[in-house]
This record gives sequence, structure tokens and C-alpha cells, in this order.
Amino acid sequence: MVLIKKKFTVNNKQGLHARPAALFVQIANKFDARITVRHGDEQVNGKSIMGILMLGAEKGSQIIIEADGKDASLALVELEKIINSEE
Repeated sequence: MVLIKKKFTVNNKQGLHARPAALFVQIANKFDARITVRHGDEQVNGKSIMGILMLGAEKGSQIIIEADGKDASLALVELEKIINSEE
């Protein structure tokens, strides 16, 4: 298994709420890798909409995404697009 961990700054103007959170989870669920997202002291399953919403990650927040599995690096590339999107 491959474990990749990367820190991101949320650029989306809505943060990881509502539509961006749903899109994040939709993308995460396309991969076999286990996805974990951390914000502050919170750690949640990146494939859970409730988990992502509970993070309360606003624009400018620092989050860490860990992906563990054979397609972990591809999962991070795709998830980074959502986080860096300004839409």
C-alpha cells in the first residue's frame, strides 16, 4: 500500500461546504484508496459528506489529506483540483 499525505490551503470561496463538499466526496469515492481529511484537531473520512461538512473548513483553511492505497496519488491529484478551484 502507498500512503501519501499532503497539506493544502482551501481556495474555494465556499470552503468545503455544500456543493464543493459534495463534489469532494463524489471524487473521493471513485478511488479505492482510503481518504482521510484533517483540519485542526478534527479527522474525518474523506468519503463521508457529513464528515467533510463537520470539518468546517472555510476559504483559507489549512487541511491535510491522507490517501492510502494503490491509487492514492491519483486520488490526491483529483482532490487537489476541487480544493484549488475558486468556483
